[in-house]
Amino acid sequence: MRYNFIAIEGNIGAGKTSLATRISEDYNAHLILEQFEENSFLPKFYKEPEKYAFPLEMSFMASRYQQLKDQLLSMDLFKTFTISDYFIVKSLIFARKNLPPDEFKLYATFFNIIYQQLPKPELLVYLYVNTDRLQSNIKMRGRPYEQNIQDDYLNKIQDGYLEFIKQQKDLRILILDTNKLDFVNYPEDYRKITEVIDRDYDLGVHRIIL
Repeated sequence: MRYNFIAIEGNIGAGKTSLATRISEDYNAHLILEQFEENSFLPKFYKEPEKYAFPLEMSFMASRYQQLKDQLLSMDLFKTFTISDYFIVKSLIFARKNLPPDEFKLYATFFNIIYQQLPKPELLVYLYVNTDRLQSNIKMRGRPYEQNIQDDYLNKIQDGYLEFIKQQKDLRILILDTNKLDFVNYPEDYRKITEVIDRDYDLGVHRIIL
């Protein structure tokens, strides 16, 4: 891969972890996976979102920052590049959608402090998947606390990502519409994605339907 740091992003159930993991194995990359299953607030949030939104988002931001700080700022001489299944800015995107305005204002103050301290990905890959496909993926992987996620929530998160992407001028962003692909089970679909990722892109947003 031509980029030293690639971040894979997308909605819940888009396939971020599966894609990042496979690329890391095939291209000898240092892999950073989000440690969401260790967050005790997540199951509580899905049951009582208004009560647990703020502690959930604060704990996610803290753990993501610590993980990226530890792993991105240390060199691994035996790996060719770094790939992550998230970008720290997802903290701000989810918080904007989940918190009331006064709490989000406080949250954003803390986020902006840590955001400036972390390296930005040379390529941000956003996996665009429609809501029906996301729900199918969520049901298939079977995490109990995700089974009651509503379409409205997934649409809200998707809108948040796209709003963020539209505003970016100093990032290299690749939007991949993967609705017609199954890169987990079909090697040819996986190769299509890796070939597109490993191209030379200018700064800005590049949309590709696969």
